[in-house]
Amino acid sequence: MNRSGHFDYIEEKLNLLATRINARGKLNILNLHNHSENFYAYFLNELYGWNLGNLNEQKQNIEAIDLIDHSKKIVIQVSSTNTKQKVEDSLKKDSIKTYPTYTFKFISIANDCDELRKKIFANPHKILFNPSSDIIDKKLILNYILNLDIDKQKSIYEFIRKELGSEVDSVKIDTNLALIINILSKEKWEGTGREDTFNPFEINRKIEYNELKATKELINEYKIYHYKIDKKYEECDLQGANKSYSILQLINRYYIEESIKFNNADEIFFNVSDKVLQKVQESGNFIKTEFDTLVLCVDILIVDAFIRCKIFKNPENYNHADS
Repeated sequence: MNRSGHFDYIEEKLNLLATRINARGKLNILNLHNHSENFYAYFLNELYGWNLGNLNEQKQNIEAIDLIDHSKKIVIQVSSTNTKQKVEDSLKKDSIKTYPTYTFKFISIANDCDELRKKIFANPHKILFNPSSDIIDKKLILNYILNLDIDKQKSIYEFIRKELGSEVDSVKIDTNLALIINILSKEKWEGTGREDTFNPFEINRKIEYNELKATKELINEYKIYHYKIDKKYEECDLQGANKSYSILQLINRYYIEESIKFNNADEIFFNVSDKVLQKVQESGNFIKTEFDTLVLCVDILIVDAFIRCKIFKNPENYNHADS
């Protein structure tokens, strides 16, 4: 694999990990958070030559500090939240006083921090902390990797391949999921929703019936695009028989697989979304678009599947059609 191939693979895997962490951060799933800490400890060690260890494995739930390198005197917090308040809350914790000669670094694992690095932070314990260089996000990491020599890129690539999954086969198969996402990615969404094509009371009843909490806001935000998805499915079906039917059935299959493994409804919702996202990215006919646009289109598609009874149980006499 060449230099470009190594970098593209690393970027794809870090983007996918960020999306998963970002979604599940709303659910406070401890195991996933701990896994991300361990991954980033090993990853940052490989990338920067640090010697980080997971402090929470030594002392459970140390506030403000997740990873520590005693040799280079670095303490790190790994977070899916990137706000000024989050950083300042960490800097004022008593645990910071234990390491007055160390440098505090804040790792944002899900969101970019361009604006955050420009802010001025209260630092009551006076630990070494320079926002412009000590706030590290995915974009900063990828830019650093982009400028590494090919041998170092290969080393990072091999590490991520072992940790996050094998390389996608170079022979990719076309999917109808990618077809509908290609269509949706060209659509203007903001300010184009309609509420006269569905029954909002019934949808809220289904949300409550399935005990969806973290995803309730997402469903209510994207349900207004149900009529547009209907039109796009019609457009998709013009390209061949069973296109829309096969898409909805595959989403339903993903839902059944996840509901067997998990009980938490929000986790199931996000896992289905992740599976669709990954399948689209692996498809030979997927037209590459901005990652955040891809996530938006997938989430809208999953919400539509929720409305039209393809995922999650329906309450008695459920009828999502506008009455």
